[in-house]
Amino acid sequence: MAREVLTRLTGNVGGPNCDDDDCPNVYRTKSGSFVVQGEVSDAFATPEGEGLVEIPENVLKEAVRALGW
Repeated sequence: MAREVLTRLTGNVGGPNCDDDDCPNVYRTKSGSFVVQGEVSDAFATPEGEGLVEIPENVLKEAVRALGW
Protein backbone atom coordinates (compact mmCIF):
# COMPACT_ATOMS: atom_id res chain seq x y z
CA MET A 1 0.00 0.00 0.00
CA ALA A 2 1.43 3.39 -0.94
CA ARG A 3 1.63 6.12 1.68
CA GLU A 4 -0.25 8.43 -0.70
CA VAL A 5 -3.47 6.44 -0.27
CA LEU A 6 -3.40 6.83 3.53
CA THR A 7 -4.81 9.71 5.57
CA ARG A 8 -2.12 11.02 7.92
CA LEU A 9 -3.63 11.76 11.34
CA THR A 10 -0.47 12.90 13.13
CA GLY A 11 2.71 14.84 12.59
CA ASN A 12 0.95 18.15 12.14
CA VAL A 13 1.49 19.43 15.68
CA GLY A 14 5.20 18.70 15.78
CA GLY A 15 6.79 17.27 18.84
CA PRO A 16 10.00 15.93 20.24
CA ASN A 17 10.20 12.98 17.83
CA CYS A 18 8.73 14.48 14.65
CA ASP A 19 10.65 15.64 11.60
CA ASP A 20 8.71 15.29 8.31
CA ASP A 21 8.15 11.63 7.35
CA ASP A 22 10.75 10.00 9.63
CA CYS A 23 8.76 10.34 12.86
CA PRO A 24 6.13 8.25 14.66
CA ASN A 25 2.79 8.66 12.90
CA VAL A 26 -0.68 7.18 12.73
CA TYR A 27 -2.43 6.82 9.37
CA ARG A 28 -5.98 5.75 8.49
CA THR A 29 -6.71 3.50 5.52
CA LYS A 30 -9.68 3.83 3.18
CA SER A 31 -11.23 0.79 4.88
CA GLY A 32 -11.02 2.49 8.30
CA SER A 33 -8.13 0.51 9.77
CA PHE A 34 -4.91 2.11 11.01
CA VAL A 35 -1.25 1.95 10.04
CA VAL A 36 1.24 2.97 12.72
CA GLN A 37 4.79 4.14 12.02
CA GLY A 38 7.29 4.06 14.88
CA GLU A 39 10.42 2.57 16.34
CA VAL A 40 10.59 -1.22 16.02
CA SER A 41 10.00 -2.88 19.39
CA ASP A 42 11.20 -6.24 20.62
CA ALA A 43 8.87 -6.36 23.65
CA PHE A 44 7.70 -9.86 22.67
CA ALA A 45 7.72 -12.17 19.66
CA THR A 46 4.78 -11.64 17.33
CA PRO A 47 3.11 -14.21 15.10
CA GLU A 48 4.46 -14.54 11.57
CA GLY A 49 3.41 -11.61 9.40
CA GLU A 50 2.95 -9.21 12.33
CA GLY A 51 5.24 -6.70 13.99
CA LEU A 52 5.43 -4.29 16.90
CA VAL A 53 6.19 -0.59 16.81
CA GLU A 54 6.52 1.85 19.68
CA ILE A 55 5.14 5.38 19.43
CA PRO A 56 4.92 8.19 22.00
CA GLU A 57 1.67 8.87 23.86
CA ASN A 58 1.39 12.36 22.34
CA VAL A 59 1.16 10.81 18.85
CA LEU A 60 -1.82 8.66 19.86
CA LYS A 61 -3.50 11.65 21.52
CA GLU A 62 -3.01 13.67 18.34
CA ALA A 63 -4.60 10.87 16.26
CA VAL A 64 -7.60 10.73 18.60
CA ARG A 65 -8.04 14.52 18.30
CA ALA A 66 -7.79 14.31 14.50
CA LEU A 67 -10.59 11.73 14.47
CA GLY A 68 -12.76 13.80 16.82
CA TRP A 69 -13.05 11.01 19.42
